[in-house]
Amino acid sequence: MGVNSVTLVGRAGRDPEVRYFESGTVVANLTLAVNRRSRDDEPDWFNLEIWGKQAQVAADYVRKGSLLGIIGSFKLDRWTDRTSGEERTKPVVRVDRLELLGSKRDADQGGYGDGGPGAGSAYQGEPSEEEVPF
Repeated sequence: MGVNSVTLVGRAGRDPEVRYFESGTVVANLTLAVNRRSRDDEPDWFNLEIWGKQAQVAADYVRKGSLLGIIGSFKLDRWTDRTSGEERTKPVVRVDRLELLGSKRDADQGGYGDGGPGAGSAYQGEPSEEEVPF
């Protein structure tokens, strides 16, 4: 038996990059900065991958600096670099649950647009086999 669970609270490092597929599936990718206990330490950075309805929520409401809570699982993306032919890897957190944690003040400063229906809400979901491109 194995356990692969990641829980993080941090701020979006950039606006989400969103891709729409012909099947109607949506994927959003962004980075999350998580502060350490000491203010003197640099934050840890995580690559996030969000699918389906949650990805659309991220596209509509998440902006650089938005305070987010996520629950997901760790995965290691692997590919062969086209120019060098070398194997590459990139650690990614696949988000199962996204929570928009900012206040109304954060929303007014560009955190979540108008603080609309996604602000402070949780969204859950798993992509179907068809939605996963590999």
